[in-house]
Amino acid sequence: MQPASKLLTLSLLVLMGTELTQVLPANPEESWQVYSSAQDSEGRCVCTVVAPQQTMCSRDARTKQLRQLLEKVQNMTQSIQTLDQRTQKDLQYVQRMEVQLRGLESKFKQVEESHKQNIAKQYKAIKAKMEELRPMIPVLEEYKADAKLVLQFKEEVKNLTSVLSELQEEMGAFDYEELHNRVSNLEERLRACMQKLACGKLTGISEPVTIKTSGSRYGSWMTDPLAPDGDSRVYYMDGYHNNRFVREYQSMTDFMNSDNFTSHRLPHPWSGTGQVVYNGSIYFNKFQSHTIIKFDFKTSTISKTSQLDYAGFNNRYHYSWGGHSDIDLMVDEGGLWAVYATNQNAGNIVISKLNPATLQVIKSWTTNHPKRSAGEAFMICGTLYVTNGYSGGTKVYYAFHTNSSTYEYIDIPFQNKYSHISMLDYNPKDRALYAWNNGHQVLYNVTLYHLIRSE
Repeated sequence: MQPASKLLTLSLLVLMGTELTQVLPANPEESWQVYSSAQDSEGRCVCTVVAPQQTMCSRDARTKQLRQLLEKVQNMTQSIQTLDQRTQKDLQYVQRMEVQLRGLESKFKQVEESHKQNIAKQYKAIKAKMEELRPMIPVLEEYKADAKLVLQFKEEVKNLTSVLSELQEEMGAFDYEELHNRVSNLEERLRACMQKLACGKLTGISEPVTIKTSGSRYGSWMTDPLAPDGDSRVYYMDGYHNNRFVREYQSMTDFMNSDNFTSHRLPHPWSGTGQVVYNGSIYFNKFQSHTIIKFDFKTSTISKTSQLDYAGFNNRYHYSWGGHSDIDLMVDEGGLWAVYATNQNAGNIVISKLNPATLQVIKSWTTNHPKRSAGEAFMICGTLYVTNGYSGGTKVYYAFHTNSSTYEYIDIPFQNKYSHISMLDYNPKDRALYAWNNGHQVLYNVTLYHLIRSE
C-alpha cells in the first residue's frame, strides 16, 4: 500500500471572459474536481479545486477517519474566512468611529480650557453630545478585543489542518479520539461564535445583482430560509392578483438558465406580493380578504388558515406603489412576521409576530409610520426597515426596533436600478434582500453591524 497523498486545495483566479481549454485525463478518476466557485469583488471567477488522490488503501479505517476529520476542518476554515472578512470590515468601521470620538473629545477639551465666555454657549451642545458618546469608547475597545478572538480561531484551524495533513502523509501512530475531540471542540466554539454574529443593525446595502429578467412589472420570488443544506429551490410568483400558480425551480442555476419548473396550484389566488416560503410551506394573503393561508407544498394542501383581525385589505392600506399590498408577510432570524395597517392605528404600520404553526399573533407593535407612505419594507433581526419610495432615487430611512419598541430615522442608500420596486424581502439564510424590480429579479447583499461577545 502506498502512503496516502496530501489533499491539495487551490484557489484559481480566472479573468471573466478569458478563453479556457480543458484537458481531460484518460482516466476520469485522475481528474481535478471543482467543488465550489464564486465571483470576487473585481468580477473574477474564483474556483476551488481538489487535486486527484494517489492510490490509497480504502479499507484502512484510520485513513477514512482522518479524511473525514480533514474535510470537517476544511469546512470550518471556509466559515472562519467568512467570519473574519465580516469582522475585519466591522473593525475598520469601529476604528474610524473611535478616531472621530477621540478627536471630538480632544477638541472639546481645548475649547473648555480656553475659558472664552463668548463661545461657551456654542459648545454646550457639543459637550452634551460628547457625554452621550463617551460610553461608546469602552464598547469599541471590547469590540477590538473580540475581533482578536476570530484571529485565534483562524490560527487554531491553521495549526490543526497542518497536523492533520502531516498525519495523513505519514500515517504514523496517533490518538484518534484526542484528535476528534480537538476538532469537535473547535467546531462547537466556531458555531457559538457564528451564532453571536447572527444578528445586527443594518448599515449598508450593496449594489444590485440582476439574476433574471422575466414576468410582468409586479411579482415576487424567494427561497426557503429553513431549507436543508443542498436544497436551493427557487419559488416564483408573477403578478399581484388573479393568479394562483407558483413555479418551483430546483436550483438558482435552473432559475437563471432554463424554463424547467414544477407548477403548484394554490387553492385561492393571492393578494399583493408579500408571500414567503418558510420550512416547506408558503404563507400568503388570500385575495380580497385579511385571511392568511399556510399551504404545504409536500402534501399540496392547506395546513392552516387564520384571519388577521382589523388588518386593512383590498387596497385600503397598500404600499405607495399599490398592487393590493396591504398585508406583507416576512421572515427574519426570529421567525414569521406580518406587516399591515389598521383603522385603530389610523392607517399606520402594525407589526405582528406570528406563530408559524398556528398563525396566531404572538405579539403586536404599533408604529407612527403611515403604511401608504412606505415604498416597501423588510425585517432584519426584529427590526422593520422602511424605504421612502418605490421609484427613482430610493433609500431606507425608517427603522422600528421591536426589541425596544422604539423607532429612528436613518439614511441608507438603496440603488433602485430598474425604477419600480414591487417586492423587497430579506432572507436570513442568505443574508440578502430579494427584490422584484420592474420585471427583473434582483439580489442585494446587506452589511450588519454587530458585536462579538465572548462568554
